[in-house]
Amino acid sequence: MENYTMEGRTYRYYGQEAPLYPFGYGLSYTTFRYRDLVLSPPVLPICANLSVSVVLENTGMRDSEEVVQLYLRWEQSSVPVPRWQLVAFRRVAVLAGQEAKLSFQVLAEQRAVWAQDWRLEPGTFTLFAGGQQPGQKTRAPSEVLSARFGVTGTARPLRGC
Repeated sequence: MENYTMEGRTYRYYGQEAPLYPFGYGLSYTTFRYRDLVLSPPVLPICANLSVSVVLENTGMRDSEEVVQLYLRWEQSSVPVPRWQLVAFRRVAVLAGQEAKLSFQVLAEQRAVWAQDWRLEPGTFTLFAGGQQPGQKTRAPSEVLSARFGVTGTARPLRGC
């Protein structure tokens, strides 16, 4: 085997073609609403971690669980990268009519790209938070919020942080 690229071989690199059953797809007996997505800090040094918080509200009539998913998208990269990458998820039980504020950490290593070794690059990134993948065609009864953040500094190997 001479071609080790993943393009066309895994759902992460299919391009515009969506998977039939994306991660997190399933039935729920209630509805959820996402709000107040906060990224801190909005601009961070190249080796720093990103703090994320989001509020999840159960707007339905039944107690239920939601799989909250965070995806990262590189706005520009020196090498091919997935459309977006799952960086965190958590199953959360929320009572009917109640809400929960969730906190996550997106580690610097989750922004690394493979370019003969794992490297961190500066640039602009988009973080998505919701109950499904961004732009999902098979709609789940939930939504996806997004926010951008920046990374400053010079590109460096991940092990240099």
